[in-house]
Amino acid sequence: MIDLHTHTTASDGRLSPADLVARAVSAGVTVLGVTDHDTLASCRPAATACASAGIEFVAGIEVTAVERGGDVHVLGYFVDPGAQALQEFLSAQRELRATRVREIIGLLATLGMPLDADAVLQPSADDPSRAPGRPWIARALIAAGYTSTTGEAFDLWIGRGRPAFVPRTGASPTEVVQHIHRAGGVASLAHPVLVGPQAEADKTAWITSLAAGGLDAIEAFHSEQDSDVTARYLALADQLGLEVSGGSDFHGDPQHGPAAPGAVSLPPERFSRLKSRWQSGQN
Repeated sequence: MIDLHTHTTASDGRLSPADLVARAVSAGVTVLGVTDHDTLASCRPAATACASAGIEFVAGIEVTAVERGGDVHVLGYFVDPGAQALQEFLSAQRELRATRVREIIGLLATLGMPLDADAVLQPSADDPSRAPGRPWIARALIAAGYTSTTGEAFDLWIGRGRPAFVPRTGASPTEVVQHIHRAGGVASLAHPVLVGPQAEADKTAWITSLAAGGLDAIEAFHSEQDSDVTARYLALADQLGLEVSGGSDFHGDPQHGPAAPGAVSLPPERFSRLKSRWQSGQN
């Protein structure tokens, strides 16, 4: 199994890199991509754990871009974790994340649900390479007894259109693609069914424009995309000359994604094509 979309405690996952790799091995994963939000902090420990376990590791990241007020997640694969320019960009991204967390917590206080913002953000204060986000707030809401699940926290309070939602600010998808390329990686649009325009014709036109701006691939295989959606994106990728990526989007949180890494697997031939795309860019 090839799973190129997983998360650790470096962002909003619940497992350390070593524990994630152990879970992946037990699930039968043979190639693992770790793609934390706006941080590469998990790459080196995950690579070490994968080497010890005898599985192939892909250094990855999921960068949050913003377009028309909406989040657009761009996956980077085979990136250089030590690329200085990318690290500086990601540091700024994490600062924006922390500011947004404080703004959301401020709104929650006005709604009668006070939280300690410093406590919620303490992990990123202790380790600035960790990327805070709304799941941290959701877990704090649960701990305080305001909600029962992370899904409820998003649905009632902090999701888009809810009373404590704060729009994100950040770079455009094309800018993010450029940052990934400069760090030696290939860029894939994450879970396209969840981002961008919702009308199929509009989404196709939008992805076509991203491809013209340098996008390398789209995530055709994802836990939120059924077989019909996957087939549609496979056809679109072939039409546009893009490769495809895929993975479970595993977080180690029963309220956030599938129960195990490898729940969604990228076919080996598609992984080979994605890897070849990266290798051709290195020559």
